[in-house]
Amino acid sequence: MKKEIMKKERTLEQKFQVNFQFKVLFTHNIFDVENTILQKLLSENALNKSKALVVVDSGVKQAHPTLFQAVQDYFKHYGKSIALQGEILEIPGGEVAKNDETLIKSILNKVNQFGIDRHSYVIAIGGGAVLDAVGFAAAIAHRGVRHIRIPTTVLSQNDSGIGVKNGINTYGKKNFTGCFASPYAVINDSTFLSTLDDRDWRAGIAEAIKVALIKDADFFEWIETMVDALANRDVEAMDELIYRCADLHMQHIRSSGDAFEQGSSRPLDFGHWAAHKLEQLSSFSLRHGEAVAIGIALDSTYSQLKGHLDQSSLSRIMSLMIKLGFDLYHPQLSEQVIQGLEEFREHLGGQLTIMLLDGIGHGFEVHEMDKEMVLEAMNYAKQYSAQKLEV
Repeated sequence: MKKEIMKKERTLEQKFQVNFQFKVLFTHNIFDVENTILQKLLSENALNKSKALVVVDSGVKQAHPTLFQAVQDYFKHYGKSIALQGEILEIPGGEVAKNDETLIKSILNKVNQFGIDRHSYVIAIGGGAVLDAVGFAAAIAHRGVRHIRIPTTVLSQNDSGIGVKNGINTYGKKNFTGCFASPYAVINDSTFLSTLDDRDWRAGIAEAIKVALIKDADFFEWIETMVDALANRDVEAMDELIYRCADLHMQHIRSSGDAFEQGSSRPLDFGHWAAHKLEQLSSFSLRHGEAVAIGIALDSTYSQLKGHLDQSSLSRIMSLMIKLGFDLYHPQLSEQVIQGLEEFREHLGGQLTIMLLDGIGHGFEVHEMDKEMVLEAMNYAKQYSAQKLEV
C-alpha cells in the first residue's frame, strides 16, 4: 500500500522598494538656443546621441506659430548630442486628446517607426490633457520610455503636469484607462502662459486654492493679498503662485506614503468628485479648473453646513473665487451630479473617501456624504452666485 503524501501549502513573499526621482525645472524660452536646460537634460548619462520624439498640442502650435521652427532649430543647433526623430507630431488639445484612443496609437506608431527605446525620450508640449495622453503612451511603450513634460497652462504647470498620473477617458469615464508613471523631468516655461486666454489663466488658480485650503493657510492668505494682481494677469505673481503650488504638490507626492494611490485616500482631489462629473455633464465645455472651483465651493459649503467650517472662513473662500472671476454655480449642478460620488468611489477602487475642511489650511476625510445636505449646498452656491451677480 502506497504511503499517502500530504501536500503542504507554501508561500513565497516578495517585497521591494523602487526609488523614483525627477526634477521640476523653471525657466523662460526653453527653445532659445542660448538656453541649455533641455540639451543638458537629454544628454546627461547618454552613451550616444540622444533621440527624442516631440508631440505638441495643436492649440499651443496655433498660439505660438514659430514653435515648430524653434524646436527644429534647437535640435539642429545641438545636433552633436541630441536628435529630433521625424516630424513633430501634432495632436488636438483639451479633452479631445483623452477621448480619442486612436491618438495613443499614432504616438506608439512613431515610437516604433523611429526606434524610440527606453533610453530615448518622448517630449510632450501642451496642456494637462495632452500631457496625460502622451504620458500614457510613453508609459506603455516598451513598458516605459523616458517622458519629458513641458506644460503650457497654469493648471498643468502647478498641478497635473508635475504628478505621476497618466491616462485617457474611456467608457464615458474620466481617466478610466491609465497608469502611474513618473516623468523623467518637467520643464515649466512661463513664456507659454503669455498667450493663454483669461479662462485658462484663471482655471489653473483653482488648483492652487485647493492645495492651500487643505495644506497651507499662509499660502491661502498670500493668494488673498495677491488676488488683484492674479486677476489682472501679473506675471510675477503667477510665477510665484505656480512655484508654491507645485512645491506643495511635490511635497505631497513625496511624503504621503501612497504616491501611486493604492489606498482609498486622495487628499489632492478636494473638490474633484463633483468637478469630474460636471465636466462630463457639460460635455467638457467647462475647463477642469472651472469645474474644480465649483467643486471647492460645493464641498466648502457642505463642510460649513455640517458644522466643521465656520461661516467667516466659507465667506473668505467664496469671496476669493468670485474676485478671481470664477462662477460658483453651473446649470448642470443638480441631483445628477451626485452620481459622481459612486463613480469617484469606483475610481478610488475601494471605500468612498472625500476631503472636507475644518479650517482654512486643514482638511480631513469622511467616508460618506449626506445627499440631502449636498443638494442644500448646491442651492446655497446657486443663491450665493445670484446675489453676487446682482451686486
